Amino acid sequence: MNQLKAFSLFPVYMFTNSQRQEERTGKYGTPRVQYLQELVTQFQNASAEETKEKIVANLANFAYDPFNFTFLRQLNVIELFLDCLTEPSERLVEFGIGGICNACADPANAAVVTQNDGIPLVIQCLSSPVRNTVNYSLGALYYLCNASNKEEILKPEVIDAIKSYAAAGGVSTSFSNLAQAFLDKHVPHLN
Repeated sequence: MNQLKAFSLFPVYMFTNSQRQEERTGKYGTPRVQYLQELVTQFQNASAEETKEKIVANLANFAYDPFNFTFLRQLNVIELFLDCLTEPSERLVEFGIGGICNACADPANAAVVTQNDGIPLVIQCLSSPVRNTVNYSLGALYYLCNASNKEEILKPEVIDAIKSYAAAGGVSTSFSNLAQAFLDKHVPHLN
């Protein structure tokens, strides 16, 4: 099973550029946008849950690289990630929110999530029993929260949940660190 790349709250820098991509794919390789389109088509045609999970995990990994951000928007991959958040499969939810988290470092991608009513779906992931899902949700909210939508995100119940994760340092350092970073940036008057 593909694993998602590590999440980082630090600025995202270009991992791939056009020249490097051309070198990697070679003269007869598949261009990135075409490859991503093939993954999306495979997902849409897949009936096996495990196949869908692998494809979404793969797409989530591509969402980590800023080189792919435009392609993700062009191919509606962010909307695909949002759709995964409504699935009963915890793995699809985990990989979908991971893709959103990875992509939301880019404000244009974050806007797609917001415009497609994705904030409530991301907030819902805070209560998941899957540790990675919660981590990715915290990271996504960190990037999504801005002046235009902070009232939707900074509701008392959401802040309470994030505060409880911030206080969980003994249980999970990653929860604690991500939650504290969110509070420091978006709710500094609580500190």
